[in-house]
Amino acid sequence: MSPRKVVILGYGMAGARLADEIRRRDPEGTRVTLTVLGEEPHHAYNRVLLSAVVAGTMRPETVRLHDEGWAGKTGVDLRVGTRVTSIDRTARHVVLADDSTVDYDVLVLATGSRPWLPPVEGLELGKDVVAFRTLDDCDRILEAAKFGAPVAVLGGGLLGLEAARGLAGRGNFVTVVHPLPTIMERQLDTGASQVLVRSLEKLGIDFRLGAGAARYLPGDGLKLDDGSHVPADLVVVSAGVRADTTLAVEAGLQVDRGVLVDDALRTSDGRIHAIGDCAQHPGTISGLVQPAWEQAETLADLLTGTDMRARYRGTSVVTRLKARDIDLASLGDVGAEVSDQTSEVLCFADPSGGRYAKLVVRKDKVAGAIMLGIPDAAASITQLYDRGTPVPADRLSVLLGRALPGVSTPASSPADLPAAAVVCRCNTVTKGRLVEAWKSGACSVAELATATRATTGCGGCGDAVRGIAEWLGAQ
Repeated sequence: MSPRKVVILGYGMAGARLADEIRRRDPEGTRVTLTVLGEEPHHAYNRVLLSAVVAGTMRPETVRLHDEGWAGKTGVDLRVGTRVTSIDRTARHVVLADDSTVDYDVLVLATGSRPWLPPVEGLELGKDVVAFRTLDDCDRILEAAKFGAPVAVLGGGLLGLEAARGLAGRGNFVTVVHPLPTIMERQLDTGASQVLVRSLEKLGIDFRLGAGAARYLPGDGLKLDDGSHVPADLVVVSAGVRADTTLAVEAGLQVDRGVLVDDALRTSDGRIHAIGDCAQHPGTISGLVQPAWEQAETLADLLTGTDMRARYRGTSVVTRLKARDIDLASLGDVGAEVSDQTSEVLCFADPSGGRYAKLVVRKDKVAGAIMLGIPDAAASITQLYDRGTPVPADRLSVLLGRALPGVSTPASSPADLPAAAVVCRCNTVTKGRLVEAWKSGACSVAELATATRATTGCGGCGDAVRGIAEWLGAQ
């Protein structure tokens, strides 16, 4: 039987990861011939780490997911800088901008998402108005954000705050404009938002909350809908994204907020699948890396025939803010109030110390949590959440990061951490897997990352992996 022709539209994080997973299962290409079409001119890179590029703590080449020789070594037909203009479902091929075609047996949409530009008078993307989404966007931001220049960031979500922290760290005067009174409203409650704002203000970031941008004045800044003014030589737009479904809509696939997929990640056309930000599955939240990783693993099993029973059932997401000097993790249902009769809800707030913790327990399991400035609590509660382990009876100890040794933070006491404990959520890497890789010769954090992919997702497990490496090196 000849190998199936699989074409992946999109060479971002989801598309690149799917290609990796397929080749890991089919290294010789005997079951799948693989073509990857990417619109950007770059090799795949980790978008999650772009805030570190803006901050100057990482160079563009260090966030690459593949090197220049990856395609040749893996037998992948990779075409970067290639725009697909349409999908012909009857002929089973895609049409490129030069009118050439690429045939497929199976097509995978990994087209990601595009930044949303709020309807503000005079606001158009250009030299002084830049979205924060791509590696090229980072170049534009750094070129425009001269030292000491005032910068306005539109959007107080995860990416907006990461961009704001990076720019403030470079010496810019940053103002975050957010139309709601709570920042990161999808992940935080009011109390956590207030503490986080106070912490970021100490780092030189100003906030205009509960006010939207009404008009952009080039060279001057933003006029807000409350009549106030925000000076800005540069406006960074991070007001949200929209799934890139243009090709899917034109091809007649079923689309809502994203391309609708089932548990086998099939669209309404059984020969076409979708993963990552462009896909809409009832069990996941778009815009985060971990669901895309898990979808790529499931689809790779199906496309290579490794496990035809594989199904994607959704992802329990832990969100981390990747901003220097801020340690924040949020998971599950964070909206429950202390008065909620169906849950146990514990809260602790220390605004001057930049600490806030909230723990929601239902049926003796972690149902939700916010951990700001309390890394030990974040480590132990995340492990309880991942493993579905009953919460120890002393809830206060758990909330404050003083849990039992069995759920302690890997970075501080890796010897006590069970081998089955997940250290890197993005790549489902356990402590046991890291120990195995170390024994096989991966004797540094960089080598552990290459062998297991730990730290290559959101980067939030970096301290934990370093702690385990130090512990192993001292044995």
